[in-house]
Amino acid sequence: MPPAYTFRPMAAADLPLIRRWLGEAHVREWWGDPDEQFALVSGDLIEPAMDQFIVLAGDRPFGYLQCYRLTAWNTGFGPQPEGTRGIDQFIGERDMIGRGHGSAFIRAFVDEQLRHGLPRIVTDPDPLNARAVRAYEKAGFVRDRMVETPDGSALLMVREA
Repeated sequence: MPPAYTFRPMAAADLPLIRRWLGEAHVREWWGDPDEQFALVSGDLIEPAMDQFIVLAGDRPFGYLQCYRLTAWNTGFGPQPEGTRGIDQFIGERDMIGRGHGSAFIRAFVDEQLRHGLPRIVTDPDPLNARAVRAYEKAGFVRDRMVETPDGSALLMVREA
């Protein structure tokens, strides 16, 4: 049986852990420059449109998830139903990769959000990140279309209630 996942709201005390994870090669590959990403993630602690979580398997922190309201930054996603939220995530602990945790915790988080009335959750992985695309598909997302974002071309993926 897979571990129970919990999503603890991220706090300033988690920033050293986030900094370490962003420096891991498997995170850097898709998230980019660790210093730049750390500035963004730490700055988002006070961003009202952004909810950030530390993902735990049992009592072990192993990943990061952000869930955000679509704002002017996300206009490349096109029109979305009112209340649509976006997510991004990564697994920070290398030994947790390739074991099904990504799709399982994404599904657990998204299922809960949809149960609480959100109409749609979107995500926009790099289309070359086959591991992420596969994890999102296993979590119930469907490929929608290619979109242009401030970070470049991305595959818009959608999950609805």
